[in-house]
Amino acid sequence: MSRHRCLRRNSTILAIALMVIQGCFLTLIPVQAQQKQVNAPIILDGYKLFEVSQSGQFSAEDRADDANLILKQVVRSTKPVKVEIVKSNQLPVIRVNGRHLLSVTQQDTPTGRTEQEQAEIWAQQIAEALQQGQEQRKLSYVWRAILFAVLSGLGAYALHRLSGWIWRYWLRQLVPRAASDPDTGAQPKSIELFLLLTLTVVRAGIWLGTTIYITNLFPLTRYWSQQITSILWLSLTSPAISLGKSSYSVINLIILFCLFFGVVAIAGAVTNLLRSRVLRITRVSRGVQESIALIFNYSLIFIGAFVLLQIWGLDISSLAIVASVLGVAIGFGFQGIAKEFISGLVITFERAIEVGDFIEIGKFMGTVERLNARSTQIRTLDDTSVIVPNSHLLENEVVNWNHQSLVSRLVLPVRVAYGSTLSNVRSALLEAAKDNPNVLKKPAPNVFFKGFGEDFLDFQLLVWISQPQKQFQIRSDLYFRIEEMMRLHQVHIPFPQRSVHVQSGNLPLQLSPELEESLSHLSQGLTAWLNQTQSEKFNGSTNSSTKNQPDER
Repeated sequence: MSRHRCLRRNSTILAIALMVIQGCFLTLIPVQAQQKQVNAPIILDGYKLFEVSQSGQFSAEDRADDANLILKQVVRSTKPVKVEIVKSNQLPVIRVNGRHLLSVTQQDTPTGRTEQEQAEIWAQQIAEALQQGQEQRKLSYVWRAILFAVLSGLGAYALHRLSGWIWRYWLRQLVPRAASDPDTGAQPKSIELFLLLTLTVVRAGIWLGTTIYITNLFPLTRYWSQQITSILWLSLTSPAISLGKSSYSVINLIILFCLFFGVVAIAGAVTNLLRSRVLRITRVSRGVQESIALIFNYSLIFIGAFVLLQIWGLDISSLAIVASVLGVAIGFGFQGIAKEFISGLVITFERAIEVGDFIEIGKFMGTVERLNARSTQIRTLDDTSVIVPNSHLLENEVVNWNHQSLVSRLVLPVRVAYGSTLSNVRSALLEAAKDNPNVLKKPAPNVFFKGFGEDFLDFQLLVWISQPQKQFQIRSDLYFRIEEMMRLHQVHIPFPQRSVHVQSGNLPLQLSPELEESLSHLSQGLTAWLNQTQSEKFNGSTNSSTKNQPDER
């Protein structure tokens, strides 16, 4: 649950970041576009009817604003709409309910069409839009729109839950479950994150489309709906980045990013398939399998990204400046990540440390579970994961118990007391080693006599094991067995002994006569008190024995 919660939090943060970026485009790109446009639209209830251009001293915006104001007043009234065309100053003029709406000039007329023909087309569009606007302001249409809005909200909620069910019970089944298998070490988190991000985007699209549809039902909110839609579409389709002769909009970049993420996900899935189905049946070690899988994964991502950029129509040579800037950024801002990445490649190709090796670095000791691009995951004897940066494995001393050999040696110091029979000591230690099933028969255990200590004889028991991760348990079992065999062979364990020699003599002290007299009186008084106490105890014991004797009469 914590992992899913973390994925949801990451996707939420990413969605917020995308919304912020999108907001920047919403605020910048439409302004630039509006500054360039020459014509102004005639809009009624959010619907764009047509565009007018500048006419004499009147700008296109002034003409459109005046016409839009008149149309807004007419559509709100309940009177029948009358649209007519009259001639004024050799120009056709469109009038609505007797009010001058606009004059059709030569600038408003496209090539091959007269002003009168253009005026008739516009008059018909205006009449139909006004009639539709008055119909949509009736109470019957309002109730019908409310019903459609409620049904749309319920449908969006149903699609929201359905997409979550599909992601939970169908799409997630596509994610490999080999991550929990220690023999494969697969990493499906990127695919799961991609699916969760896709779910978030789909749900956001469902609610955004529903909101636009509902606001488009009502005339009072249709204008804002159309404005948001046009601004959103303009911001997504306007050129944002130019590389060489090609320009790319925001929607192009989003599609490119999704395709690249798909390449990464496919590369990870193929790598997991190679690791679990192909390399697993080979006889190579687990470390070699991980090295092959890692190189294969990076190669697929590089080739896929290269092919994707070529298919997309992006000239790779135009990325030279971007690559140089990226190189400077890596040199200054990402030098730590580049350092760890290069260290990971060195470890992968050098194969001094492989997956499955039991290593000791600093105060940590454990089994290498995974070699990533930036760090190495170690599973300690306490069953906890330690993430070690790759550079630490190259810069510090690392004890690899499995490097180029599956056999490791344990040294167990043993001390016995003086007077023990050395042959019994040797026999006891060898028997204790041979009784342990985790101790290898070849090389055979051995016993070394190191020397003489202050109060002990110093021995070493040397044994070889094939499971260094169990060395502490093996060491403990051997010591238990050694203690039993020592008792059986009557070999004693030494304990520290110290001899204290006290030499009597006259104290080289000079006392004053007063102090000597006081000490003499104190000694006499103490002697008299002790004599009195002993006599009282003697008399008391005599009386009690007399009373206990039987009467002879």
